[in-house]
Amino acid sequence: MQESLGISISDQFIKYAKVRKNNDQLDVASFGIKFYDNLEKEINQIINETNSKNIPICIDTQNEKVNYFSIFGLLSKNDTRKTIQTEYETLCNDKHINPNAYEGRYLIVNDINNKDRNKVIYFTDSKAELEERTALFKEQKINSITPLATSICNIVEAKKNENILIVNIEEKTTITTILNQRIYNIDIIPEGMTEVLDKINEKENSYTKSYEACKNTTIYTMETTATDDPNNKYLSLIIPTLFKIVQEVKKIKDNYTRIDKIYLTGLGTVINNVDLYFQEYFKESKCEILKPYFAENDAKINIKDYIEVNSAIALALEGMNYGLKDLNFKPNDWKEELNTLLHSDLKSLGKSTNGKKISFKFDTNMKGPLGAGEAWLVRCCVTVLMIAIIYSVCSILLGNQISAKTAQAQEVIDDTNTKISQLNSNQNSMNRKISDFERVTTNLQNASSSIALKQGRKNEIPTLLNQIVYTIPKNVQLTSIKDTEIQNDGETKQHISIVAQSKQYEQLAYFKAKLSNSGYLLNVTSTEGTKQGEYVIVTIEGDLP
Repeated sequence: MQESLGISISDQFIKYAKVRKNNDQLDVASFGIKFYDNLEKEINQIINETNSKNIPICIDTQNEKVNYFSIFGLLSKNDTRKTIQTEYETLCNDKHINPNAYEGRYLIVNDINNKDRNKVIYFTDSKAELEERTALFKEQKINSITPLATSICNIVEAKKNENILIVNIEEKTTITTILNQRIYNIDIIPEGMTEVLDKINEKENSYTKSYEACKNTTIYTMETTATDDPNNKYLSLIIPTLFKIVQEVKKIKDNYTRIDKIYLTGLGTVINNVDLYFQEYFKESKCEILKPYFAENDAKINIKDYIEVNSAIALALEGMNYGLKDLNFKPNDWKEELNTLLHSDLKSLGKSTNGKKISFKFDTNMKGPLGAGEAWLVRCCVTVLMIAIIYSVCSILLGNQISAKTAQAQEVIDDTNTKISQLNSNQNSMNRKISDFERVTTNLQNASSSIALKQGRKNEIPTLLNQIVYTIPKNVQLTSIKDTEIQNDGETKQHISIVAQSKQYEQLAYFKAKLSNSGYLLNVTSTEGTKQGEYVIVTIEGDLP
């Protein structure tokens, strides 16, 4: 029976799942989510609790970056590798990045827009961060370190000719596009549950309580009825983030002629009815919560218990030869390789090619002819001696050349330092003149800005009202709009206060999100809302751009 432990590490919590495989049957032996203060201590506790000291442990990368290259489709394997490396080095040069500080892994897929070319999905992660993450597991053997955006596909059973989007709402959100059973694109967007948990934590002062608040929150859609559920007091903090994610998914979906299913997974799926919320925006695609394919028909378990740890389950499957092995970021450990070499089975050295035992006997008596073993030992000694002599000669010659080049380089350095001193003197004089010019320019710009601001403010309020007409939902009514001037960091701004009411709270949250994303107002905030009769009233405030 195979066993593997998957651990997904975030800034505030750890998801873990121990998966077992008996013949072709998979099941999850133990799983959970833990918020932590001491990461290394919590990891050791999880390993001990799940009895996983002697089984493969699979973890995820944390801050991987994704880039894309386009290469000719008919290149040989060797030329493909060289071309990809050249493309990556060019990218690093353009972005002023040291390529030696990062590990790279890649996937190659057929370009759907050009049959003659291939698309390369290139992942990179910092070597320093990979070493730090590996160091958390001192006595355990790390089997794999893979991007979660690709590992999550392990628990999806995609059908032939089926196009899928997997929206993984964790601390940040990753969107994996699968076309005809193959990963085609990876998108990473910053919006995610970190934004939600941080806002709720400001009031609860506990990430555990913030997480529980999300689990108890229900999104009311067209198919559900709003109530005065006290657990929904943070809905106004959740909806704007989900709305941003929906808009990004829309942009990605529009790149393809057909998307059959949109799977939702990650920490965001603990919010009740989140799948129905997405379904309202994607009528032509089926939106559903992602469930591990091997657990869907198991009546002994509660599927909801697994959904929270989908990430850890998908990682655990990496330790059972699922997934894409070319994306394993596990650094090469020379200590582990040396230990394997020193403890390897050397019995094969005592067998000939026909399987018979060979006896090595060495005689210290120097008389008589050399035996087979003695002749073999002498040849080895002579070879080692010759290598040592050649190495010594080459080292001396190379050392002399290095000394000569060092002396030449020092002369160039001295000359360069002299010229730099002269340039510094000229630069100081130039800086004084630039400073005088900038002071005069700033005074002129301030005067011009003040005149332009006074002229521009004449039409700002009518323009805002005209824009609101095209933004406000049908079921939202505005009862007042107030315009005041405020001072912010020495700058005068027009501050707008809007009092709105509606019978449905989610319509007010939607209106606030539209204002925030449209750019009509900046720094948009709103009250939590008060109910008067059948109406919910909120005050939305923001600054004109």
